Amino acid sequence: MNETSAARAIARWPPAAAGEIDWLRELADDDGLTGFMPPALPDAAWVLHSMYEHELGPTDMSYLAYQRAVLNGGGPEILPGLDPADVFTGTPGEHPGPRWRRLRWAELTQRTDDPLVPVGHLPCPTSFPSVKPGGWPVGMKAPSEGRLDRPDWDRLVDVLTEHSPRGAETRCLAYYNPLLQRAEDFDIVHVRAGALADAKALYDHPEEDGWTPSNLWAQDQSWVLCTDYDLWATKVAGPSPLVEALLNDSEVEALRLPWDP
Repeated sequence: MNETSAARAIARWPPAAAGEIDWLRELADDDGLTGFMPPALPDAAWVLHSMYEHELGPTDMSYLAYQRAVLNGGGPEILPGLDPADVFTGTPGEHPGPRWRRLRWAELTQRTDDPLVPVGHLPCPTSFPSVKPGGWPVGMKAPSEGRLDRPDWDRLVDVLTEHSPRGAETRCLAYYNPLLQRAEDFDIVHVRAGALADAKALYDHPEEDGWTPSNLWAQDQSWVLCTDYDLWATKVAGPSPLVEALLNDSEVEALRLPWDP
């Protein structure tokens, strides 16, 4: 984040009244502690958060075991060809680096025979149990929990813009759940207002520590998204053309979950 992008985010996404979330609380029938999960409006899709794989592929060593080995003085010889700098550096939410590639959930499902999402469940850290019996392996980066990576966030904003009647001028509100806040701000409701044209700037808002909003919605309530604090995917509820666009998009990976209305 640079000063210009941070200043732009502050200027274009000022605080809004806490009461703006009242309709979400009623819609979700929830307290919003981890985010307000909406029902279909009338349709919905889940955008799966990105995971990545190193060019050397997954290893038989867990991140925890690798971290302990590195802290005990080990280097690249622990896993030949894999430098600790490739594993432990990088910015949360950003692409991990040139030696890493996007690993699609569908590809990992074919490789492991684990279901894409187990029936009756939501995408979360219990997914892909055969990949991580001893912890997520070095050489793979699990999806971000409770936030979208920047490339997915930017593409989602583009799709929302294409399928909103007012396009980039669509007025929006963003809510950040209390678990994303500093302890002293836990009881403060964080709601911001802005235009969809400026939604990508939310990623650089210095007061939100790089988190994407728990909920972003059009002021006319035509669509709403939820990135729950405990999940590996973001639900987008809205009209069917928007949902179909996400399902058919070549950049994000999305699916319907029939058991989640």
